[in-house]
Amino acid sequence: MAIKLAKREKYFVSIAACLIVVFFMFQLLIFPFLKERERFSKGIKTREEGLREITALSAEYQEYKNYSESMETVLAKRKEGFTLFSFLENAAGEAQVKEHINYMKPSSSKGKGPYQELMVEMKLEGITIDQLIDYLYLIEDPVELIFIKRISISDSKREEGYLDSVLQVMTFE
Repeated sequence: MAIKLAKREKYFVSIAACLIVVFFMFQLLIFPFLKERERFSKGIKTREEGLREITALSAEYQEYKNYSESMETVLAKRKEGFTLFSFLENAAGEAQVKEHINYMKPSSSKGKGPYQELMVEMKLEGITIDQLIDYLYLIEDPVELIFIKRISISDSKREEGYLDSVLQVMTFE
């Protein structure tokens, strides 16, 4: 049983068939290709971000490595038998605040790195602002890796016009 179609109907059927073929081409070829291209593009962007992060971490690592090597050089140049406690005591003598030292408490901490942090907490009582400034100038030495970690300054309770100060001074070994 053959269906006879008019010329106009054959034309519409041909157009419908072409549209169905084009639809399936888009569904089976073009849309999957575009999805894969988008997925690859996102993958490339993700990997570029990862590469930037690795580059930044590499630069940071190199900076820490250089700092560590410079610390090693500085520590190697220190006098034999250097101790933070004796360094602070000698500086107190130079700044003429030795008789104002109430206490000095040395301590050390075990860090994760190759260097050990040494710290001395000390209290100075009844000193002038000029004496404190002179003493701070003598003890803070970034070249020798000696830093003031914390400082607390208050008015002296015993003498009017004088200061009491608690210092935490640290270095590395």
